Amino acid sequence: MLQQSLIGILIPFLGTTLGAAAVFFLRENLGRNLQRALTGFAAGVMVAASIWSLLIPALEQSEESGLGHFAFLPAVIGLWIGTLFLLLLDKLIPHLHLHAEKAEGRKSSISKTAMLLLAVTIHNIPEGMAVGIVFAGFLNGSAHISASAALALSLGIAIQNFPEGAIISLPLLSAGSTKPRAFL
Repeated sequence: MLQQSLIGILIPFLGTTLGAAAVFFLRENLGRNLQRALTGFAAGVMVAASIWSLLIPALEQSEESGLGHFAFLPAVIGLWIGTLFLLLLDKLIPHLHLHAEKAEGRKSSISKTAMLLLAVTIHNIPEGMAVGIVFAGFLNGSAHISASAALALSLGIAIQNFPEGAIISLPLLSAGSTKPRAFL
């Protein structure tokens, strides 16, 4: 079980890595429409993973809590705590979104490349937490979390991370990084 979990946790990393490897095969600049399509695809997969692999199972687990008509509350409260946590990170951490002229978060003198990477890091925190929590539940023997369910979430996030890896590495290449550096 531990080996399955370690492999499952590494699957999203593999998705990002394969996407970042695009710097070795594609031109330096992706067209704006292709970037938008990749971003939209990644967003769609993340929404689907959030709903079907996280929110619905949380609601189903809450049904056994004995809260009756208020069984939805733990999932809703958790969703709002996570949302507020990300909003706080968004306000505190200096970061730059792709094609944005102005950085968000606190004022900082760090490079645009570093701020772009911080934006991706902020985004990856909840993904890592989701995969970690699901595999921790699987390792703990939770009856609600099967190996296939944990693997499905991990694969969904890996599929979503593939275009993200490309969307991040290619602009780094365009900004003057070498191909190996943009990949890393």
